[in-house]
Amino acid sequence: MATELEELVGFLSSPSPPVKKAAVEIVRDLTGSEDGSLSLSKYASTVLPSLSQLLKEKKEVSEPAAEALINLSLNSNLAAKMVEMGMIKTAMEVLYKPDSSIARLLVMLLVNLTQLDSGIVSLLQIEDDKMQGLFVTKLVRSFCRSSDETRDDPFDHVGSILVNISKKEAGRKIKGSQEHSATVAFEAENQLQNLLLISEFLWPALLLPVAGKKIYSEQETSKMPLELGSALSIEREPWDDPEFRVEALESIYLIIVQEAGLRAFWSVNGPRILQDGYEDEEDPKVMEAYERVGSLLVHGSGTEEPSSSSETPK
Repeated sequence: MATELEELVGFLSSPSPPVKKAAVEIVRDLTGSEDGSLSLSKYASTVLPSLSQLLKEKKEVSEPAAEALINLSLNSNLAAKMVEMGMIKTAMEVLYKPDSSIARLLVMLLVNLTQLDSGIVSLLQIEDDKMQGLFVTKLVRSFCRSSDETRDDPFDHVGSILVNISKKEAGRKIKGSQEHSATVAFEAENQLQNLLLISEFLWPALLLPVAGKKIYSEQETSKMPLELGSALSIEREPWDDPEFRVEALESIYLIIVQEAGLRAFWSVNGPRILQDGYEDEEDPKVMEAYERVGSLLVHGSGTEEPSSSSETPK
């Protein structure tokens, strides 16, 4: 005989809208506690697909469904199951529907899922040559175009997604370079290349929070990626969270500590952008993070852009 919880999970797929709405709200409330999430995790094979489908419904149902998934995704095992079942693709599809009303919640869900390596691979679409980078392109364009319009921006957490990607991918490269195994080093090199393949879209999310207040001229932005140059050429609101600014700078450091990453950073005029941002910065911890990146630039290349016989990754 089915337990009460099994019946509740079954109601998530009820053809009756009122029953479905009541069920998803109860599930959402259960995920707000550790015990409730643990109980629901026993029915993950049913509850996760059901909640995923509810993301496509009207806001009165999709909103509690998204909130439940965000809470459940704090559990790494459940997050891994979400990635495996294609949750990132579903979230992106719903996020960019014309009538999407839960954009902020979906972005928060993506932040949690990209804490996992498998989530990063899924979002980067690394295994699909034709689609690789499409999801990230969409997210960064939304991030850049709307960040100057309102503080209540549903895409303001996109920066955290990009930080997750850059920290894990570049960090893996550093770890690989310290190993004696040629196989590990080769795989790590591929991971950095995967990162730099989408660097045109990563740089805006990493540099805008630490770019300061300066409005750049058309000449100054001419060599920058379109999204970055466009965002820097207009008046914009400063990023209030100093911890995020530190994280962005740490991510930049992890990328440019490698030669290929350093060349890519110079190619977008990164050192000049950070110099201007440093002049506006007042928080001591953030200033220290700027200085750490700056010391690497000076140590690695002096005051000139590093030369190379190969092309800079785009």
